[in-house]
Amino acid sequence: MAGDRVARAVRSAGRRPGVSGTREAILAAALRAFATSGFRGASLRAIANDAGVDPALIRHYFGDKASLFAQAVADGSGIVARMSAVLDQRGPDQGRRAIDAYLGLWEDPDNLAVIRAMIGTAMTAPEALESLRGVLLARVASRAPGGADSPGVALAASQLLGLAFARYVIQIPSVAAMPRDELLDLVAPTIDRYLALGEAPA
Repeated sequence: MAGDRVARAVRSAGRRPGVSGTREAILAAALRAFATSGFRGASLRAIANDAGVDPALIRHYFGDKASLFAQAVADGSGIVARMSAVLDQRGPDQGRRAIDAYLGLWEDPDNLAVIRAMIGTAMTAPEALESLRGVLLARVASRAPGGADSPGVALAASQLLGLAFARYVIQIPSVAAMPRDELLDLVAPTIDRYLALGEAPA
């Protein structure tokens, strides 16, 4: 039975000591696999081998591959931590800080492979995208004014994604070559306006 298999895996010598240690080892291995091979190319067995655990533990902790992808991206990359910090600190310069943090993710080599994996997954694996969207909405968008359901959050996210795509992926010359401070000055008021849509009236 599946439950017996998980129990045996938990007791096995190959298991990392401590529940937290095992979970973190799986997430680290999964992030490496997804960043290198993409969602479709990464296998749960290979991830388990890299983490030094029984494959049954992956399903025990995360359920399925799509959920593992979402948790690995959320926990193992800087996306949640950086953007949550911006949204937690309200102020007149929040839009500028949000753009600066988001562009920083694209310029950080440790995150770039993960972001590319996210884009590839969005186009090829809708089930994984749905899981990731749920995690990001719960952990990041919910912190914005008005919460995850605010139209301003969706508009701000679309603006940031489009900006990064133009600057780093298709590299539209006028956007790719623009000095960062000038770009922040131009786009920040738009992000501030979007985020303000979720604020309660004074």
